[in-house]
Amino acid sequence: MRTVGVKNVVLGEGRPKILVPIAATTSADAIAAAARLGAEAGLDIIEFRVDYLDIAFDTPRLARLTRTVAEVAPGKPLLVTFRTKAEGGAAALSDAAYAEFYGAVLRERSADLIDVELMRDERVVRGLVAAAHTAGVPVVMSNHDFAGTAPTEELVGRLRRMQELDADVLKIATMPQDAGDVLKLLSATWIMHSQYAERPLITMAMAGKGVLSRLAGELVGSAATFGMVGTPSAPGQMALPDLKATLELISRSMK
Repeated sequence: MRTVGVKNVVLGEGRPKILVPIAATTSADAIAAAARLGAEAGLDIIEFRVDYLDIAFDTPRLARLTRTVAEVAPGKPLLVTFRTKAEGGAAALSDAAYAEFYGAVLRERSADLIDVELMRDERVVRGLVAAAHTAGVPVVMSNHDFAGTAPTEELVGRLRRMQELDADVLKIATMPQDAGDVLKLLSATWIMHSQYAERPLITMAMAGKGVLSRLAGELVGSAATFGMVGTPSAPGQMALPDLKATLELISRSMK
C-alpha cells in the first residue's frame, strides 16, 4: 500500500492521524481558529470547512482566505473541504461552482490536500483529481451518508470506486441506526484494507453510536479520525485530548 505524506505527517502508517476541523462562520474567526490549531501539538492535520462561512459563495475571497489560513498555521497540513448540503454540509453548490472553487484553491497553492466528493458529476471529479495531481496536491475522496448505513458490500464498492478514480485517500462516513450498522462499517473497512486497498482509507460511523469506529482505526485499517477543538463539524467527534489519549492507549496495547 502506498502512503500519503503531507508536510511531516504520513497517512497510512502508524496510529491513526487526528484531523480537527475549523467550522467558523466568519473570516476573522477562521483565521483565529487556525492560529489556535496551529499551536496544538495533539493534532496532525487541520481541516478547513469553508462551507460554513458567510462568504461561501464568493469564490475569489474564499480561495484567498484559504491562503491566509494556511499561512497562520504553517506547521500543520491543511485539508480544504467544501462539504455540500447533499452530503451533510452547510451549503449547496452546483458542479460548475464546485469545480471553480477547487480550481481557485489549487491556483492559490494553499491546500496540502483537498476533499472531493465521490457523488459529484464524474467529469468534474476526474478533472479535479487530475488538476490536484498536476499541482502536487493529494485528493481525499469522500462519501457521506447522514440517512443510514449501506450494506457492507456497497460500502466496499464505493471505496473501490474512489480508488479507481485515482483518489489518494478514500473516505466514507455513515450514520448508524444501531450497533449492527457500526459493525457493517468496521467490516467494510477491514475488507477494503485487507483485500483491495492500494492507498490509505478513512472511515467512521457518526453520532454517539459510532464512536467506537472513530477509535478502532488501527485495528481495522482506517488511517485517520476526526476530533474537535471547540465546534464539531459532524456528530460524534470527540474532544481532542480524550481522542489522542485513547488512540495512544490502543496503539500501545496493540504492540
